[in-house]
Amino acid sequence: MDDLLTRQIDYYRARAPEYDEWFERRGRYDQGPELNRTWFEEAAAVRSALRDLGHVGDALELAGGTGIWTAELAGMAERVTVVDASPEMIAINRARVGSERVRYVQADVFAWEPERAYDLVLFGFWLSHVPPERLDGFLEKVARATRPGGHLFVVDSRPDPTSTSADQPLPGADATTMTRRLNDGRSFTIVKIFYEPAALAALLESHGFDADARATEHYFVYASAGRR
Repeated sequence: MDDLLTRQIDYYRARAPEYDEWFERRGRYDQGPELNRTWFEEAAAVRSALRDLGHVGDALELAGGTGIWTAELAGMAERVTVVDASPEMIAINRARVGSERVRYVQADVFAWEPERAYDLVLFGFWLSHVPPERLDGFLEKVARATRPGGHLFVVDSRPDPTSTSADQPLPGADATTMTRRLNDGRSFTIVKIFYEPAALAALLESHGFDADARATEHYFVYASAGRR
């Protein structure tokens, strides 16, 4: 398991310069005008759900990546802490967001421990990369990082074949790993587990949250959860 997670970090370090091609539907991920439009409309719906939480004081983002969601938090929070294991991702995030209110911590999320409780905790496209053996420990940490009465926001992918590139077929329903490829042809095995709303809500409920989990029609599952 440690080797698998190390390779997963290596993958995201190597993928950092091309990561946004996926979310922005460019290159191998361009699915044509109609499907691309659906993607962006559904992503906008998730962003709207996050913004509905309103202004917060301290926000924490785990596995912040290139800053897709950090940019949203920077517009909502007085202070944002971003944790990511990849210095390459952090550099892109910092350049993209460009806010003095955002503090970056380079650390393996599994080894990192929260220094305080936050008003809002967010992770995007990360829960699906947490192996079952680490799931309870990770969510216990998330609960400690969220103040009572605070909020957790989670967004992740649904298993639609048009959400990825044609050379990266989705794993079977019971699989817990997936092979991912970079533009240069290198391949990596990473953890990939898909959640639907009912399972996601039950998981968060079992770790101290009151969760409202939903899915867009094709591409995203997300949850807004209050810390009990």
